Amino acid sequence: MAIISRQPSRMTHFVYIMASRPGGALYTGRTRNLRNRIEAHRARLSQHTARYRIKTLVWFEAHEDFETSLRRERAIKKWRRGWKIALITENNPGWQDVTAHIPG
Repeated sequence: MAIISRQPSRMTHFVYIMASRPGGALYTGRTRNLRNRIEAHRARLSQHTARYRIKTLVWFEAHEDFETSLRRERAIKKWRRGWKIALITENNPGWQDVTAHIPG
């Protein structure tokens, strides 16, 4: 499963990865409202996700506070592409859209 949580009711910050297709273009981001942010990406409001046709939420995790989510996002953005692909594949082998698993 793609959700990593400790106490879902207290989790208000999300780090996420979207993809154009399995093994395709990736986008890593962070937000407080994951549903709205995914809708914005799909509406092509982000230049990067629009340019590379990135529409599928393939991985996310929830965090209790801003600082923790910011550190995690920055760390993942520095990772090699292969590490990101391994993270996604480990939690979501079929690279299916996990939007339905967003808590709340």
